[in-house]
Formats: sequence, C-alpha cells, structure tokens
Amino acid sequence: MTDHVIGKLARCYATLIDAIVGRVGRDHLGLASRLVFVLLLLPYYFNSALTKIDGVGLSAGAFAQILPPIAEQYLYDTTAIPFFPWHLIVWAGTMAEFALPVLIAIGLLTRLSALGMIGFVIVQTIVDVVFHGAALGSLANGLPTELIDQRLLWVFVLGISVFAGGGKASLDGVLNRMRA
Repeated sequence: MTDHVIGKLARCYATLIDAIVGRVGRDHLGLASRLVFVLLLLPYYFNSALTKIDGVGLSAGAFAQILPPIAEQYLYDTTAIPFFPWHLIVWAGTMAEFALPVLIAIGLLTRLSALGMIGFVIVQTIVDVVFHGAALGSLANGLPTELIDQRLLWVFVLGISVFAGGGKASLDGVLNRMRA
C-alpha cells in the first residue's frame, strides 16, 4: 500500500472513531475497547507468553516461535544461540507479550501500549506467514477465520484504544485526575 492509501484509511478510521465518540463518549469507548481486549486477547497473549518461558529462562519454543530459522540453525539448543542479537530479540518480544497486554488491561499508558500491541500483531502476522507458513487469506471473503480478518479485528480493537485512550476507568484516568 502506498502512504497515500494508508493515510486515507487512517483518516477514515479516525472519523469513524470520532463519530462513535460523539454518540457514546470517549470514556465509554476506551473502557469498552479495553474490556473487549481483556476478554478476547489478554488470555491468548498471556498463554502464548507462558510458552516462551522455561523456568527463569527462554524456552526453545520461544526461539521456534519468534525466530524459527535461528532456532533451527542451532538445533533448538538455546545455550548455543548467541545473546546478541537473538536472545535480546526474543527476550524483548516475550516481555512485550507479557507487559503490553497488562498495561492495556489496567489502562496505563493505554495509547502507547495499544500502539505497541498493534506493532506486535503486525510482526506476529509476518512471522506466522513468512516463517510458519500460515496462509494470510483474503480480506472480506466471507471466511472470518482467515488470518487477515482475525488480525484486522484485533488491530481494530487496539486502534480504538489508540484513538480513545483508556477512559476515566483506567490508571491513565486516575493519574490525570490526580494531576489536575
């Protein structure tokens, strides 16, 4: 996609969010988006993150999920994989998978956390397609189980948090009230 098309899509999305905000209010929209995230995606990401930890270290599964070619190159022996950059990348990805969903759930740094999660979903999708052979599918073809449709819904929910924030019922809201 060109920057022009992406810009137009972003403006359309922002207009849609503004229209919804006008009807239900930014605080309600922010809370609703965080609740949907907590119900649908928090368990998924938390369980996924747990598969990457082996005691206090990274599991071979973490490397297989995040950097499959590197895991294969070192025969899934995590002690043989160089720290820089591979361990650093996998640790960062694993910590992001733990931290970002929790930050969104409690509403702390909501906009930034949701934006980070959108980036995470994009990277996750690229890894799934390029390294794990998942089929991206076709958008809006009536098969909502396809990867592109699923991830677009996730990004939509997260995008609401980016544009609406966490709402009054969030730590962001509490901190803002304390500051005022």
